Parts: sequence; structure tokens; C-alpha cells
Amino acid sequence: MTGARRSPTTAARARRQAAVPYLFLLPALLLELLVHVVPMLAGIGMSLLRLTQFYIRDWTRAPFAGLAHYRLALDFHGPVGAALLRSLGTTLLYTLVVVAGSWGVGFAAAVLAQDARRGRGVIRALFLVPYALPVYAAVITWSFMLQRDSGAVNAVLVDGLHLTGSRPFWLIGSHAFWSVSAVAVWRTWPFVFLVVTAGLQPIPRELYEAAALDGAGMLRQIRSVTLPWLAPVNGVLLVVLALWSFNDFTTPFTLFGASPPQSADLLPVHIYQASFITFNFGLGSAMSVLVMVFLAAVAGLGALALLATRRVRAARPFAAGHRQPS
Repeated sequence: MTGARRSPTTAARARRQAAVPYLFLLPALLLELLVHVVPMLAGIGMSLLRLTQFYIRDWTRAPFAGLAHYRLALDFHGPVGAALLRSLGTTLLYTLVVVAGSWGVGFAAAVLAQDARRGRGVIRALFLVPYALPVYAAVITWSFMLQRDSGAVNAVLVDGLHLTGSRPFWLIGSHAFWSVSAVAVWRTWPFVFLVVTAGLQPIPRELYEAAALDGAGMLRQIRSVTLPWLAPVNGVLLVVLALWSFNDFTTPFTLFGASPPQSADLLPVHIYQASFITFNFGLGSAMSVLVMVFLAAVAGLGALALLATRRVRAARPFAAGHRQPS
């Protein structure tokens, strides 16, 4: 009888204890709703209106446009749709270059710093300097360094190393794309270095010693030991880097301003032009919604790919006598 009376009390206490973590998460969820979800819904609503500078004071009075802005943005035979499609292609190439470059440099730096016997802490601190600098200060410094006549880049390449006979214009023309990509890689690779360094810590040193006894060199050890263990980390890291690079606004805007060269016409700045230069806020909002849908689809495919990879790795033994990394 006593046990029967205690049972509801015990169950209620268990429910209260289970609800405690959610109560701690509630402020963060409310802040997320305020910061992200509400503006997103407002953007979707604005994309359905003919919102220009004449209605910006009270945008609820703007005429209803329906899906006209979406049809205009997706009409790739028209000037607006063709420019948006070209900007999408440039942004995808930019994302590919930045993700590949930053991951390659960051991964190599993490592996080399991991094997360093002396001064490992100093090396790691120096590698994190680009990540610690304020974004605007770092990019504006690069804009001065990339100047044709007074920049440090041409001073080194032309005056010092004599690699070219003339001084290139790094911030205009076709060079602009590679300039903004190089600056983005310089900014991003320390984050890769930080994440990969953390992922390298749980790898048992015995695996490297066994591989070395079997005659495996450094590259073979990386391919057979390091990369399989880092597969879950790299999967999430690549998705995050792709989303960051695709949505990068600060780097191109700081380097080129509101009117970048056509070779560096990235989607965030392109949408900014449509919204705040031509004052067609409805069209700019429609472009933002289309980008959001595109990124959601890419993120969903990436999550499915990561899940499929984990299932394949779980079904296949990692190494004889060693636990498979989780």
C-alpha cells in the first residue's frame, strides 16, 4: 500500500527532473525565435509585396505582388534572372574554392602541429591569429595590401620576387575573384585547424606506431588512420564551411563595397544591391527566400549523406583489435 502511494510521487519527481534541461534551454529557444525565425517570416511576407522606398516607413501598406518577384527572379532568360543565375554560379565556385582551400591548409597545419615536439603551444597560438582578428580589420588590411601601386602583395611579387613584369590589378577584373577567395581562405583556415586539432586528440597513438612498424609513411598513415577517424568531424566541418562561405557577405563587401566586379559578384552582395541600392526590397526578399530554400535543400542532402556514411562505417569493421571511432 505504501509502495502504491509512493509511485505517483516518484513518477512526478522523475517528470520534473526530465523537464529541467528543457527549462534551461527555453531562454535560448526564445532568443532563437526572436533573432532568426521572426525576421525569416517577415522576409517571406515582404517578398510577397511590392515594397519600395515609398512604402518603407509603413511596409504593410505596400501593394500585394503575390509570386511576381519569384517569377522575375527565376526567369533566367530575363536580365534579373540571368544576373541572379550568374551570381549563383560565381558563389558556388567561390564556396568550392574557399572550402577546399581552408580545409586543406587547416588540416595540414593541424597534422604538422600535432607532430611538433617543441613549441607546439606557440605554433598553435600563431596559427589562430587570423581567426582571432576582427573580421573587418583583417579584410580592410588585405584591401590595402592588394592595392596595385602601394600594396604589399605587388611589392613582394613584382619588386621582390620579379614574378611578373607589370603590376596586376587585384581588386578589379578577373583577379577580383581569386583575391576575395584568398582572403576568405586566410580568414577561415584557422577555424579548420582548431576543429581538426580537437578531433586528433582521441586518436590512439598505438595506431600510428603499428602503422609505422608495418612500413607506412606519413601520407599512408594519414589516409589509413587519421582520415577514417576524422570522418564524422570532417563531415560536419565541411557542411558548416560550405554554409559560411555561401553566405559570406563581410569579405566581398569590405573588399569591393556595394558594387563588386562581375567576377566577384557573390549572392549576398547581389541581394544587397537588389534591396538597398535599387530599393526593390520585395525582390531582394524573394531572392533571400530562394537562397534559404536552396541552402536548406543542400543541408538536408548533406545530413542524409553523413547519416549514410555513418551507417556504412558502422557496418564495416574499422581495424582489427581496435575500437571504431564514434
